[in-house]
Amino acid sequence: MAETVTALPTGTPAPTDPPSVALNNAADISVIVIYFVVVLAVGVWAMVRTNRATVGGFFLAGRSMVWWPIGASLFASNIGSGHFVGIAGTAAASGIAIGGFEWNALIVVVILAWLFVPIYIKAGVVTMPEYLKKRFGGQRIRVYLSVLSLFLYVFTKISADMFSGAIFINQALGLNIYIAVIALLAITALYTVTGGLAAVIYTDTLQTVIMVVGSFILMGFAFDKVGGYDNFVERYMNAVPSMTGNYSASCYEPRPDSFHIFRNAITGDLPWPGLVFGLTIQATWYWCTDQVIVQRCLSAKNLSHVKAGCILCGYLKLLPMFLMVFPGMISRILYTDEVACVDPAECEKYCGAAVGCSNIAYPKMVVDLMPDGLRGLMLSVMMASLMSSLTSIFNSASTLFTMDIYTKIRRSATERELMIAGRLFILGLIAVSIAWIPVVQSAQSGQLFDYIQSITSYLAPPVAAVFMLAIFCKRVNEAGAFYGLTIGLCIGLSRMIAEFAYGTGSCVSPSDCPTIICGVHYLYFAIILFVATCIIILGVSLMTKPIEDKHLYRLCWSLRNNQEKRIDLTQDDWIEDQDSDSMDTEEPAEEPGCCKKALLCFCGLDEKKGPKLSEEEKAKLQEKLTDTSERPLWRNIVNANAIILLCVAVFFHGFYA
Repeated sequence: MAETVTALPTGTPAPTDPPSVALNNAADISVIVIYFVVVLAVGVWAMVRTNRATVGGFFLAGRSMVWWPIGASLFASNIGSGHFVGIAGTAAASGIAIGGFEWNALIVVVILAWLFVPIYIKAGVVTMPEYLKKRFGGQRIRVYLSVLSLFLYVFTKISADMFSGAIFINQALGLNIYIAVIALLAITALYTVTGGLAAVIYTDTLQTVIMVVGSFILMGFAFDKVGGYDNFVERYMNAVPSMTGNYSASCYEPRPDSFHIFRNAITGDLPWPGLVFGLTIQATWYWCTDQVIVQRCLSAKNLSHVKAGCILCGYLKLLPMFLMVFPGMISRILYTDEVACVDPAECEKYCGAAVGCSNIAYPKMVVDLMPDGLRGLMLSVMMASLMSSLTSIFNSASTLFTMDIYTKIRRSATERELMIAGRLFILGLIAVSIAWIPVVQSAQSGQLFDYIQSITSYLAPPVAAVFMLAIFCKRVNEAGAFYGLTIGLCIGLSRMIAEFAYGTGSCVSPSDCPTIICGVHYLYFAIILFVATCIIILGVSLMTKPIEDKHLYRLCWSLRNNQEKRIDLTQDDWIEDQDSDSMDTEEPAEEPGCCKKALLCFCGLDEKKGPKLSEEEKAKLQEKLTDTSERPLWRNIVNANAIILLCVAVFFHGFYA
């Protein structure tokens, strides 16, 4: 009980003390200012050195990226403030099993680089809906996937990241949550809108370094505070809040299996079959078919750089267990009454949420444990993780809207018009996401990461099924894919809507949602939905006419090396050089004024046109962009490293199983 008694005085003045400390401390403010200056400088440098006035330059960084910024950007795009707040919070509530979500990626990134990306490169696509359009023809699947992806961005990524970042800033600075969000978004949107993917990737690389260094420092302080790993294990199992009321012991005592990743298949909060199979389905959707991730791989110079970048990302994904899970559990030891509160009135007092306060686990440690200057560094880390995730999502969502939806509305749009439309769309996306934040706050017993994963389990498995079968089963056709997606979506939405209608509840006040609907764990539901979708897709495809091979060259695994000319099922809606063709017949435009010139230059919308390419030059450029050849030496090096990474993944799973 000693740690509980000391926690109360530090926790009680939390709403008033942190602002005075943070805002009046020269060291913290200096670190934050230096951080923002450096980030903006890197963003401006990337803006100046890359061509942002074309679709390929803005959305794919000219396909010139090397492996180390790709790997760092993959990691930074994935690790948002939702991870720091959400993973640490769930770990404080239920132990290390949540770390299995991170380690699963070690295996899936290898699948991404070795199986999925080669097909995407050979297909010559910019977006994932564009791939499905080439593979199946027609428009309805491409539009469906674009709209669904944008909804998922709002529900699971943007709103969750903004909410978690706001929790941290609210704890550290005492600012109103919405003021904090709007201020951060203004800076984030600035260099996303202006810089394109190159600026995002280079700033992600910088922020990865900041996140890892800052998190390691906090981890050191945390373990020093509890007296090492052995004391940490013992004290966590005894971290029970002083005010338990008449509630069941299971609501406030640490789980007996807190230090096991693989838990009971029936009674476990994260059952092991769900963690192995259901999570892999989710991870396949996220890592292998999601625009945010794949777009970074498509920007690589060649396939070896893609593979090396994915391997680097895999090794970085080992870190969250040590940098987020363990510190989150230590926070429960140090601030038991606040982080592990069970009484709704007490929870309301500490964090403003009756369902629980586990989400404040990581921010509270930063505010209380870090000395001056380092506290500013950790605030910068949280801003970095928030901004890197949001910039990645904004850029990719803008790409989806521009290339897959706007070109349907404006088939004759010029390249410059597409650039402007994509930038304006980001602003609308931000407004919708802010409006969704209150829903995020109360879902899944206040455990943010569980909320994100549950929504993904209800909506993503049909998409994962379609992509997997599209690549590895050439017999699948458009009718099968469309009906699989549509019926799968209806099944997933029925579960999601029911869960939100009844409420997810908490241990103290469980939801009255019927067991037949909400009793199936969301990871098990993902398995059921994935299998059902696969059966529908294959069944409908076998009953309808197959697609001829001449339409599938280099679009599926069995035909990936075929060099014959592919006849596309549907023509492209928008061609990159149509702007220059149409402008040839127009009269010369007036020379813009100085202010307009500066604005166009800043936004990468220079009116100068590049040299017009001949048909032979276009063919050579296209051949380069779709080339998946590798030098034998580097191919062997990345293959060997992939095997080592898989062995590391198996070892860590076995050690903590």
